[in-house]
Amino acid sequence: MAKNKFNILNATLISMKRAIKNLKKKPGLVLIDGNKTPKINGLRMKAIIKGDSKIPEISAASIIAKVHRDFYMINLSKKNPGSGLEKNYGYGTKQHMLALKKIDITKFHRKTFYPVNKILTQKKKKD
Repeated sequence: MAKNKFNILNATLISMKRAIKNLKKKPGLVLIDGNKTPKINGLRMKAIIKGDSKIPEISAASIIAKVHRDFYMINLSKKNPGSGLEKNYGYGTKQHMLALKKIDITKFHRKTFYPVNKILTQKKKKD
């Protein structure tokens, strides 16, 4: 089981860096949706806040990423019945939080994420 070694921002930056470095063709400019870019020497990058609503290429990448994530979450929900992941896709919705209280928290949940950690703490107190 993986530990929560990095927070979401750092995990995202590490993932972006890996993805960019694994491109077969070096881009002249990398546009990032957000306010931070990963550090890669010799590569021009530009962070664009709300880039998915301003830049068509970022919009397209965002749609592809969200569709991929949704399919992943649907498949994950099949392995974790009752989790509701096929409807809330892992967002901290009220429905998802209620489901977490009823079912076991999986290895995919970030144990350091406050709502998940709170549920785990409450379950420990009951035991």
